[in-house]
Amino acid sequence: MRGKIYGVGVGPGDPELMTLKAVRLIRESDVIAFPGKSAEESVAYQIARGAVPEIAEKTLVPVYMPMIRDRETIADRHRAGAGLLEKYLDRGQNVVYLTLGDSTVYCTFSYLQHIMEEDGYEVELVSGITSFCAAAARLGISLTEWNEPLHVIPASHRTGEPLDLPGTYVLMKSASHMRETKELLIASGREVSCVENCGMENEKIYRSAQEIPDDAGYFSLVIAKEKKDRDN
Repeated sequence: MRGKIYGVGVGPGDPELMTLKAVRLIRESDVIAFPGKSAEESVAYQIARGAVPEIAEKTLVPVYMPMIRDRETIADRHRAGAGLLEKYLDRGQNVVYLTLGDSTVYCTFSYLQHIMEEDGYEVELVSGITSFCAAAARLGISLTEWNEPLHVIPASHRTGEPLDLPGTYVLMKSASHMRETKELLIASGREVSCVENCGMENEKIYRSAQEIPDDAGYFSLVIAKEKKDRDN
């Protein structure tokens, strides 16, 4: 009988933000998979270990999926990763795949999910706290009020688009194009905040676009809100 795989969000960085369900599934599963070459370099694994130290005693399965733009190579890596996990499922073992933030937002596990579901395996997604919700809480600001819309965009893929829609923008995946992103932010006239490494030991907070360094780290999330008339 085949095992079941769970795509489990571990939150943005602080182990205390992991859900009770994530902790339970990790404790109940013998096989723990995660993105990266090793447990030592996997941020998702390190977060989970902070909440569930006994995870180190499990069967640990790194799934290496490099961040490249060659679609054919990426597809090959996804197929290889899915095939690796399917070997454990074929043995009747349940697998927990750890992923940063939430398992439904720009999550690499979704590519593996599609393949494994097509191959007939049972997959369940377990939600985690998203990075932008955690960043907003850390900044002490709301993402939306009243009837404001929320726009979540991958900035590295859309650096030329103006931020001219009403509501609040969340810019993810912006670090590799931070200089261009900052130009858009400044031109938008919005109130800009950024959290780098939210919930981690090396967390940094920036309260304007000008403060954000051009070489901000990979885990940098920008929130750009419309300016409001504070007198009304």
